[in-house]
Parts: sequence; C-alpha cells; structure tokens
Amino acid sequence: MLTYITIMFNTEGRRPSEVFDALNNMGFQPTTGNYDGVFKWDKKATLDDAIYMADRVYLTLKGTGAMFKLETVGEKDDPCD
Repeated sequence: MLTYITIMFNTEGRRPSEVFDALNNMGFQPTTGNYDGVFKWDKKATLDDAIYMADRVYLTLKGTGAMFKLETVGEKDDPCD
C-alpha cells in the first residue's frame, strides 16, 4: 500500500523545507510528478490505518499554514494486498 501526499503552502506559514522535514520524520519520502511525497506501508493498510495517518499528518502540519491531501492506493505486485 502507498499513501501519497499533495501539499499546498502558504506564504504566511512555515518554509517548505520545514514542512518536508516534518513529513520525512513521519516516514514520507519526497517524490516527483503529481504528488509531493509517498509513504510506503509495511503492511496492508485498513481504512482505520488511513484515517489514523491523516490524523497524524494533521497534527504534524498544524500551525504550519500548509494544506494537504492524501490518497492511499494498492501497489501493483504489493505483497500486502
């Protein structure tokens, strides 16, 4: 399973590098393309896991001025599926 994150920054908030550092500490890796980062689950994620992850991202980004969107999907040939 993979959880992708898209981030919108606010010029009145924290610097993008600070936001990415905080997300990296959660396990998100920067990526290029349509998404800003990806979290690779080491197990099959449930709906509860995805909601808990959203709560963790919310708490991590609270006060930074950043907005985020998450998308959790199955990975082709994912042993967790």
